[in-house]
Amino acid sequence: MEYVYLGRSGLQVSRLCLGTMTYGAWDMDEQSSLAIIDKVLDAGINFLDTADTYGKGTSEQIIGKAIKGRRDKVIVATKFKVRTAEGPNGEGASRYRIMRQVEASLRRLGTDYIDLYQVHRPDPYTPLDETLRALDDLVTQGKVRYIGCSNFEAWRIVESLWISEKMNLERFVTNQPGYHLFNRYIEQEILPACERHGLATLAYSPMAGGWLSGKYRKGQPLPDNSRGERMNPDSPENQAKFDIVEKLAEIANQKQIKLGQLALAWLLRRKDVIPVIGVRHEQQLQDNLAAVEVKLTEEDLQQIDAICPSPYQDFSQDGSFWFNEPRAYRFK
Repeated sequence: MEYVYLGRSGLQVSRLCLGTMTYGAWDMDEQSSLAIIDKVLDAGINFLDTADTYGKGTSEQIIGKAIKGRRDKVIVATKFKVRTAEGPNGEGASRYRIMRQVEASLRRLGTDYIDLYQVHRPDPYTPLDETLRALDDLVTQGKVRYIGCSNFEAWRIVESLWISEKMNLERFVTNQPGYHLFNRYIEQEILPACERHGLATLAYSPMAGGWLSGKYRKGQPLPDNSRGERMNPDSPENQAKFDIVEKLAEIANQKQIKLGQLALAWLLRRKDVIPVIGVRHEQQLQDNLAAVEVKLTEEDLQQIDAICPSPYQDFSQDGSFWFNEPRAYRFK
C-alpha cells in the first residue's frame, strides 16, 4: 500500500480510505462489517471514515470495536453537523453542538481522540469563526488531532483559511466532496482551491453510486436491490450514462483491467486526492487494492477526457480569450 501526506499536514495515510456509511444499522450487520474492516486493515489501509449520523451512530460503534487493541495504527475520521436528534440544537456546527457531538463520538469510537474531525456540511446559520474556534479548542484539549470540512464550496474553504490565519486558529487540512468521472464539477473551483492551499481531497462516491463499477450495463438486467428497483433505465439521463459506461469499459478492456479500477486509477493520478471506497466483500477489496498499481498514460487520459470532459478553464493561461471574446462567451 502507498501512503501520502494528508494535505499540508505531516500525517501519512493510505492512498485509499475506507468509507463506512453502510456499516451498521443502515445496511451491513456488525459481524460482516467487522470482518471486512479486519481485512482492510490487514491489507495496509490505515484510514477509516465515518460520521456521527451513519447508521444512527452504529458505524462509529463498529469502528470502535474494530480498532480496539490497535488504535495507534489506525487513522480515524468522523464528521458532525447533520441532524442526529430532535429539537432546535439537534443539528448544526455551533460551539454548543460540537462540544456535545465530539463527546458522543468519542464514546462510540471507544477512544480518547479523533484523528480527523470534519464539518459534514456547511452550516449557514453558525458563523464560521465560531465553528473554527470550537474545533481549535478541541485540538488544544487533545480530543482532536486535525480538522477538515466536507461539501464546502471554494469560497467557503478560502474564507475558513482566512479566518484561521486572522484569528490564529487550526485550519482545515481536508475537504470531502463527491468526485468521480460522471461529475467533475469540483475541478472548476473547489479542487484548484484545495491544491493551492494544501487541503487533501477525500473523494466520496468514486464509483458514482455503482455506475463506474460496472453494476449497470446496457442490455443487462438491473441489480436486485433498492437502487435498481428505483431506477428508470429508459430515462434520457440514464441512457446517456449507459453510453458513457460502455465507452469507458472499452478503455478498461484495452488495459486489461476492470471498469472500477479505471475509475479509481483516474482519481489516484492526483496525489492530493484520496478516494473514499466502499467495501462489502473481499473480492471488492482486492479489486480496489489493485487499482493503486494501475498507471494511466497521457493517451488514456485524453480518451477519458473526450468521454467525460472537465468543466475547468484556466483563464489566466490565455489572456486573449478574456479580453477579446464577446462578453456572452466569457464563461462558457
